[in-house]
Order: sequence, then structure tokens, then C-alpha cells
Amino acid sequence: MRERRLAEPGAAEAYDAARLAFELGRSVRELRERRGWSQAQLATASGMTQSAVVRFEAGGTVPTLPVLERLAAALNVRLKVGFEAGDAVA
Repeated sequence: MRERRLAEPGAAEAYDAARLAFELGRSVRELRERRGWSQAQLATASGMTQSAVVRFEAGGTVPTLPVLERLAAALNVRLKVGFEAGDAVA
């Protein structure tokens, strides 16, 4: 069933976007928890709403670069964005 769904037009791209959103959210949640912060504290420090932090950490949104930069600054980490060689076909 999964292979059939991924073969549909646009499905692989949507799956990759959802995976990326989930991974980014998980990373931010781990950084926040290491600081001992609540979602509300991160929201205040990053200029976001608590509900936006909740959605982001759950992988419910694909963030813009400015949002990632605000989160990185609030968490006192460096944002690194790049490309890696892979099996992607153009």
C-alpha cells in the first residue's frame, strides 16, 4: 500500500516535506527540553505563539528560514542549512 501511495504524483515530495518537518520539530523539542524550557518559554523567547511552537514541534508545519533563525537565536544555537549529495533524481 505504501509503495502504491508513494508512486502517486507528488506523494514522494509530500512525504519528504513531512519527514523534514517532523525531524526539525523533534530537534527543536530536544534543544528546548535540554534547556528546561516549556513551550511557552520558547514561544516568548522566539517571538512566536505557544500554539505555533506546539505545531512546529509536532511536525505540523514546514517553517520558513526566518522562523528557523528565530528559534535558533532563542535556543542559542547556530542554524546550519545545506545540501548533501544523495540519491535524488532531478
